[in-house]
Amino acid sequence: MSRLKVTQIRSTIGTKRNQRETLRTLGLKGVHDVVVRDDRPEVRGMVNTVTHLVTVEVLDNVTVDNLDNVTVEVVDDLEHAQSEVE
Repeated sequence: MSRLKVTQIRSTIGTKRNQRETLRTLGLKGVHDVVVRDDRPEVRGMVNTVTHLVTVEVLDNVTVDNLDNVTVEVVDDLEHAQSEVE
């Protein structure tokens, strides 16, 4: 299963409450914070809510054992990346 590496790149100052809560739900607590989540519709929906505050990278077939050898592809368009995964 693919995973998504989500990095917060902008501050939450001046953003709407639901956007701040979405970042917290994803596990992002501040700028340059990084989390890796399963590539699921729920996570993609949360990322779609805060696309202007985060960057998303698709990690293919990641397990805990091979995290050192992961190749990363930076994705600017989440919808385009979703079509590639399917």
